[in-house]
Amino acid sequence: MRIAIYKRVAIGTVVAATVLALSHSARAQEKIWKHGLINAKADAGIFVMVSTLDFAQKQGLKVEISQFKDDQLALKALIAGELDSFEGGPQGVFAADSKGGDVKLLGCHWVVVPHGIYANDKITKVEDLRGKQIAVSAPNSMPDMLARSALAKFGVADTEVKLAAVGGDNDRYQALIGGVVDAAVVSNEYQPVAPKNIHLLVAGRDAVPNFLRVCMVSTAKKLAERGDDAVRFLAAEMSALRFALSHRDETIALTRELIHAKPDDPRPAFVYDDAVQHHAVDPTLPLPAGKIQWIQDQMVKAGRLKAPLDLNAVTAPDYRERALKIVGASH
Repeated sequence: MRIAIYKRVAIGTVVAATVLALSHSARAQEKIWKHGLINAKADAGIFVMVSTLDFAQKQGLKVEISQFKDDQLALKALIAGELDSFEGGPQGVFAADSKGGDVKLLGCHWVVVPHGIYANDKITKVEDLRGKQIAVSAPNSMPDMLARSALAKFGVADTEVKLAAVGGDNDRYQALIGGVVDAAVVSNEYQPVAPKNIHLLVAGRDAVPNFLRVCMVSTAKKLAERGDDAVRFLAAEMSALRFALSHRDETIALTRELIHAKPDDPRPAFVYDDAVQHHAVDPTLPLPAGKIQWIQDQMVKAGRLKAPLDLNAVTAPDYRERALKIVGASH
């Protein structure tokens, strides 16, 4: 089965005019929902599935996706009103709201982090990272927090290493294999293609099991203006994620198409199977209070937050609960 991205093709001859008329009428009723994602990688099929087939159309929406290098840029676009929602880590929400923002977590779907700290073969244990340079991303980003939390778990203070903000996953991977840094926080998609001198030092799911990779994020202003549409978008996401997790071949094929992967590229299948094996993706979009609180605690300990925030002020669970009723009724 081949999934056509961002478009649907109506096939017919005798009834072509009727089909086109109905199609134009349906599209006229669709509302645009602008959603942000981190740049497409070997897990893109899962993330982008919502904009394929008719998941959004069934909810009266057309999802337009914009890609960003990291969470921080997507968060800025959301606050500026350029997006209706985006997918990123909870830490950005805490950082924004601590400065007077009104950003909301709507639900989280990638609940087990697939990233890890990868290192060259001279480093055999986390303690060997003392004095070494580790490629992460912007402050408060998932790679930055994962590195700090993983180091702390093994008794290594972040002041004992050199954390370098080095763009996205591919930038950090290239810095590692090029010898610019000694270690890097990157996605597991590089594991099956890494050279022999690069190895996984510690998996994020083991070092920081409470870390949430991706949550749906919007603003109170946007929710006040388009609350019903937000519910419909979440319902479309839930349906799309259910489909992705139960349709391996289609999802992997979509990933290959999105990232222009060669037929022998092992990354799309490796990432998909790893996510399913470790129950990394939850299509019900939960808001796990314990994990969200843990992330906030780490930010307070690291001095990224001056004081903890009320979780009720940074989450908006009602929209998810309404979406679950819609999806439950349609399955």
